Amino acid sequence: MQYRLLGNTGIRVSAIALGCEGFIGKSREEAWAMYDYAFAHGINFIDMYTSNPDFREQLGRWVKDKRERFVLQSHLCTVWENEQYLRTRDFDKVKSGFELMMRQLDTGYLDVGMIHYVDAETDYEMVFGGPIVEYAQALKREGRIRHVGVSSHNPRLALKMVQTGLVDVLLFSINPAYDLQPTTEDVEEYFDNKNYEGRRTNIDPERQALYDYCANHGIAIDVMKVYGGGNLLSDAQSPFGKALTPVQCIHYALTRPGVASVMVGCNGIDEIKAALAWCDASDDERDYTGVMSRLERFSWTGKCMYCGHCAPCTMGIPIADVNKFYNLTVAEGKIAETVREHYAALSCHASDCVACGECETRCPFGVEIIEGMEKAAETFGY
Repeated sequence: MQYRLLGNTGIRVSAIALGCEGFIGKSREEAWAMYDYAFAHGINFIDMYTSNPDFREQLGRWVKDKRERFVLQSHLCTVWENEQYLRTRDFDKVKSGFELMMRQLDTGYLDVGMIHYVDAETDYEMVFGGPIVEYAQALKREGRIRHVGVSSHNPRLALKMVQTGLVDVLLFSINPAYDLQPTTEDVEEYFDNKNYEGRRTNIDPERQALYDYCANHGIAIDVMKVYGGGNLLSDAQSPFGKALTPVQCIHYALTRPGVASVMVGCNGIDEIKAALAWCDASDDERDYTGVMSRLERFSWTGKCMYCGHCAPCTMGIPIADVNKFYNLTVAEGKIAETVREHYAALSCHASDCVACGECETRCPFGVEIIEGMEKAAETFGY
């Protein structure tokens, strides 16, 4: 296992780490067998976004006798209501949720206290202009959390948050498909090769700026969505027309500036093994460039690239976000907790579509948006 410094925190974490999704619903014996296997093979770091009480108590008991050798990253602003995980900005719930989490884990402190899921400008203003970030800083002063983190999928907002000087660790979604998504308002720019000249990589400039800033200022990035919700592991779903291997996806993320560790969601020991294969993989096995070079042969037609040119929707639906969350359910074959909550947090939903068709006239890729909204509404229930 390779160990890396978690930015300026002084903590050394395994390059391969664990997301918590795969532990939900497991018996104590099943979960502990996975933890034991991971720990025996050098993994010392886990992210715990979920507020599921069974998961927290199982992990708390397992980690108790090895607490100083294991790095725990858990989230503020997640609570358990009506037998499900929810994101909240209600300050009383944030505080009571943190206290409950600490009792359930029974570990005394968190290495990283992560402010959960800030993707919208209004949400940023609420979190960083109100009591939540002050509460996180107070917990840090008290030693109940050692370092403050924030999770986001929005590179522009993520950069804004790390530039406040209040964030030590950023949990961010990184993979080749997300990094290559263009942000320009001019569709012709997507196809003009001159825009890729002189770049170290073909990463979108805003994402590159975020990674560079974090690397230059000692802000650690740990990675989520390394497999793109499973899309990148499928020939049919990959935007490159060919699947990448888990090793290639992990190596891509670990070669981004500022990245310390990759949180891999594993549903069993076999998937942990697949991620750990990176440790002993050859250069050829890690090389992702052969797959990414297929981008020039990729058919853009009919595939949502989340560019936003369909906007504005007459009903206010954030179409690109709806498509992204629906595509994650297709790739995973289920509605993950995080995807469900991210979809619920949208200002409008697929069921609000009135099938006016204006979005389809603006889409540069010929996506059948109305049909997509119908499928999303059926999948999510609204």
